Amino acid sequence: MQTQIPTSNETFKPLKIIMKHSRERHFLLTLLLFISSASLFGQKFEPKKRLLDPDTTITSKIMDKDYQLYISFPKGYSTKDTTKYPVLFVLDGQGSFPVFKSVRESMDIDKELDSLIIVGIGSGLDFVSWGINRTYDYTPSLDTAFDRQYERDGAKQYNLDYNSIKGKIQSGGAEKFLQCMTTEIIPYIDTHYKTTTDRGITGFSFGGLFTAWCFLNTQGIFNKFGINSPSLWWNNNEVLAQAKSFFSKNKTWDIPSTKVFISVGEKEEAKMVSGMEKFSKLLAAMKYKNVLVTTYQFPEGTHSSAVSPSLKRTISVLYGKKK
Repeated sequence: MQTQIPTSNETFKPLKIIMKHSRERHFLLTLLLFISSASLFGQKFEPKKRLLDPDTTITSKIMDKDYQLYISFPKGYSTKDTTKYPVLFVLDGQGSFPVFKSVRESMDIDKELDSLIIVGIGSGLDFVSWGINRTYDYTPSLDTAFDRQYERDGAKQYNLDYNSIKGKIQSGGAEKFLQCMTTEIIPYIDTHYKTTTDRGITGFSFGGLFTAWCFLNTQGIFNKFGINSPSLWWNNNEVLAQAKSFFSKNKTWDIPSTKVFISVGEKEEAKMVSGMEKFSKLLAAMKYKNVLVTTYQFPEGTHSSAVSPSLKRTISVLYGKKK
C-alpha cells in the first residue's frame, strides 16, 4: 500500500562473508546476481568474470581507502553551457548503479524524470573487501558480537579460510563515512561536474540503514532520501530510538523542502517490516510541512526480490515529473 504524507514544519563483486541474518545475505546475493546476469550474453558460453569499470576512483584520506565512482549524466549535459543539475548519490554503487542508470534511460524516452546526475559510490574490488567496507561504512555504531558472528557464518557458508577474515569485519563507521562524503566525495563531484545543492542519497539494507541515519543527522546536506529495506534492527533498533527521541524534541523542523521514499518487501523478516513501519509512522505523525513522505510495501516482496523494484520506484518517486 502506498501513502503520501506531506508533513508540518516545514550508495562489481560483492562480499563473500554472509551472516546468519538472511536480509543481508539475500541482498548481497541479489547484487551479485545483477552484475553476473548483465555480463552473460549466451547460455552456451562459460561465464566470465567482468568488472563494472568506474568513471573515476578517488582515494579518501579520511577512510584510508579508495572509492569507485560511477556517473550517469542526463540528456543534453554539456560543459559548454551553464545549466546545473541535481545529484543522486547511490550507495553500493557496483550493484545498484547499473539499475538506476538503466531505469533513468528508459524513463527519459518519454521525459518522465527530471534531469539529474546519478553517482554510484562503490568500495572494494572483490566480494570480500566490498562487504567489509560496507559493513563499516553504513553502520552507525560498533557491534563486536555481530562482527565476529558475521565472520564465522561467512567462513562456514562459503568455505573461506576463517583465519584470513578473522578480525577484519568492523562495524560503526557511519559518522566517519559521512565525513568522507561531505568533505571528499561531494566536493569532488561539485568541482568536476555541473551540480546544484539539490542532493539525494539512497541505499538498500545496510545502505537503507545509513540513509535513514543520514536523514536524522545531516540537516541541509541532502533533501531527497531513498530508504529501502533499511536494517533498522541494527544494534537493538538504535536508529529507531534516535528517531523517536529526535522527533519528540523537534515538533517543528526548519529544513529545505524534502522528499523521503521508504520501502520494504511485505514478505521480508518481521523485524525488517516492523522497523520500516515504525520509522514511517514516527515521521508521518510529526506532519512536518516541508517533508513529503511516500511509503510502499512490495506485495509478496522478499529481501531479494524487493531490491530491483525498490530502486526503480525510488528514482520515480524522488525525481518523477508531475503529470
